[in-house]
Amino acid sequence: MRNLFISLLLFLVANSTSAADKLPDFEIRPLAENVYLHISYKVVDRFGLVDSNGLVVVDDGDAYIIDTPWSAQDTERLLEWIAARGLTIKGSVSTHFHEDRRAGIEVLNARSIPTHASKLTNALLSKAGKAQASRAFDNNFWLVEDQIEIFYPGPGHSQDNVVVWLPKPGTLFGGCFIRAAESTSLGNVSDAFVSQWPESAAKVLGRYKTARVVVPGHGKVGDASLLQHTRTLALEASHKSSKPAKDE
Repeated sequence: MRNLFISLLLFLVANSTSAADKLPDFEIRPLAENVYLHISYKVVDRFGLVDSNGLVVVDDGDAYIIDTPWSAQDTERLLEWIAARGLTIKGSVSTHFHEDRRAGIEVLNARSIPTHASKLTNALLSKAGKAQASRAFDNNFWLVEDQIEIFYPGPGHSQDNVVVWLPKPGTLFGGCFIRAAESTSLGNVSDAFVSQWPESAAKVLGRYKTARVVVPGHGKVGDASLLQHTRTLALEASHKSSKPAKDE
């Protein structure tokens, strides 16, 4: 009986582990005209199962990836999806140096697909011993003239975070700098500049307040209200972090 109990216990543990290890399928769905949302997943310490958003922007038969999926495997799946539609991959942009934004850079570099990131992002990737983007830019630039704008608002979620503006569909990709409506905190702040985040968020709000669609790095897609929501969360967090510790 004891051996039977142990066998049953081991069976339950093994099955619960495999269920926990199984991630939701990689997703790609239409977001706006010539813009697609890709969603990948990972189990993260302290946060559990987390989704990660990125974009594919199509321009006259060409495709541009805004943040790679969260793994090399899902990046391969995204490349297959793009190729199956007869599109030519012209490049990618990573909005900061964390894994959920750049995990596929090495895959793209191996295929000689141009990968873009700021000089600051590449410096942080180099310091961390990670694959760097093949092309680096200073602060703000247009990846595709008048169609894909990269804007650096200042530090926030990370020192190097940028946002991506698509003027034709009125879509702003905020990456992890922008928080979803359901978020009640700033999330992972291990590399954050909390005291500077409110000012940086104000710059994004002032510049892109007419955005019709706003995509956060994690969570549900929203509208321009996410910009003020993010600034409010940043202000609250900044005030808390600046309060002096109470006497014991």
